[in-house]
Amino acid sequence: MSVTYNAPAAEKTQQNHVLLNQFYPPLTLDNPRRSPMRELISTVLSHRTTHADEELAYDRMLEAFGDWAGVLAAPTAELAHAIRTTRWPDTQAPRIQEILRRIQAERGAFELDFLADWPMEKGMAWLNDMPGIGLKTASLVLLFNFHKPVLPVDTHVHRIAQRVGMIGPKASADKAHQVLLEQLPKDALTLLNFHKHNYWHGQKICFFAKPDCARCPLKGFCNYYLEHYGPATPAALAATPARWDAAWGELAH
Repeated sequence: MSVTYNAPAAEKTQQNHVLLNQFYPPLTLDNPRRSPMRELISTVLSHRTTHADEELAYDRMLEAFGDWAGVLAAPTAELAHAIRTTRWPDTQAPRIQEILRRIQAERGAFELDFLADWPMEKGMAWLNDMPGIGLKTASLVLLFNFHKPVLPVDTHVHRIAQRVGMIGPKASADKAHQVLLEQLPKDALTLLNFHKHNYWHGQKICFFAKPDCARCPLKGFCNYYLEHYGPATPAALAATPARWDAAWGELAH
């Protein structure tokens, strides 16, 4: 399919998936990257925080308090100190404890496996009712751990979708969840690859500042490229790498 700069948004979204699926390694649904509880709490910790600092906060938290029961029982100030590498530890500490308190009260244990048997809409509503859990966090847990057909939209996915023209320039991240999901197949594997490939693309090529447009396979229909460089020339398109080279850096979790 030949997609141009003035193509409809849905066509750009579909072509984005096709090209990035060729550019980056394809993923499978076989093994979640981490347990549902860790996915939930780590994503809460990750808000406006680097992955390295999120991991450090998580490790320090479990080292200090042992398990989820220990985290819940910990003095809140001590929990905040343990997760101090996050952006807002004094806000996140009571929030994490309230999440744990509600899970234990409603389910009798610190586990989320029941979400596998719930309809996607019910699981999304239950998670979104938790303090500090929005569409992105709920979608990550439901997609990564339970293979529900939802689409997490983080800052990277949101930025690329706006720059390329898959969503409007003023569309919020929450609106992007809805719009992009309508443009893609309701298939967990497709949505997982779309999310992760755009996540990697935002980390490695489509930076917030000074994106590496020369290396980008989306330049032939990206509004940002057109605005800054004009239509991609045949030479520019021919010089675009066909796939990600491991020598350029490691792709994150």
